[in-house]
Amino acid sequence: MTDYKLARRHLMRADPKLGVIIKKVGPCQLHIAGPRDPFETLTRSIASQQLSTKAADTIFGRFCGLFPNAKPVPHGVMTLTDDQIRATGFSRPKVGYIRDLAAHVLDGRLDLKGLRKHSDEEVMRQLVAVKGIGRWTAEIFLMFRLGRPDILPADDLGLMNATHRAYGLRKRPTPEQLRRLGETWRPYRSVAAWYLWASLE
Repeated sequence: MTDYKLARRHLMRADPKLGVIIKKVGPCQLHIAGPRDPFETLTRSIASQQLSTKAADTIFGRFCGLFPNAKPVPHGVMTLTDDQIRATGFSRPKVGYIRDLAAHVLDGRLDLKGLRKHSDEEVMRQLVAVKGIGRWTAEIFLMFRLGRPDILPADDLGLMNATHRAYGLRKRPTPEQLRRLGETWRPYRSVAAWYLWASLE
């Protein structure tokens, strides 16, 4: 479990501009959020891609209704037809992504129960091997589902915009520029990212 007070002190010393944001925002609220079940978390992430929150919630709610106790499970996905899944609102590609996710879990290529014991790199490797799960989704999973303290989703548009504003940059930083800046925040890049996101609110 990350010591957020220690992380705040470290970041405020390492980066005075971020320190201003930390003082303004207050205590860090980065914590493990969302569904406790990692399969449900990942299927929700797939449902949310390129959709508004409201639309994604509606579709995912219908999808959950296909399962006992409204809880998506890998073997249950494999018993459904494509038409059943598509009827909830999923596009054809997303049906394929959800099936690929279920297949990876069922055959052991994705060790959902054992992810906590794996390194960030190994979790990332297993997740991005699933169709429809890219680096950003894997990074968000590491941050918010596994509570990893040193993840920087440098391709996140909101994070780029927050950094642009917080540091008074002439242009929005590229992911590579953001990664270079983020070296200052190690080993608490997740906490720094959370504060930058919070600065936009």
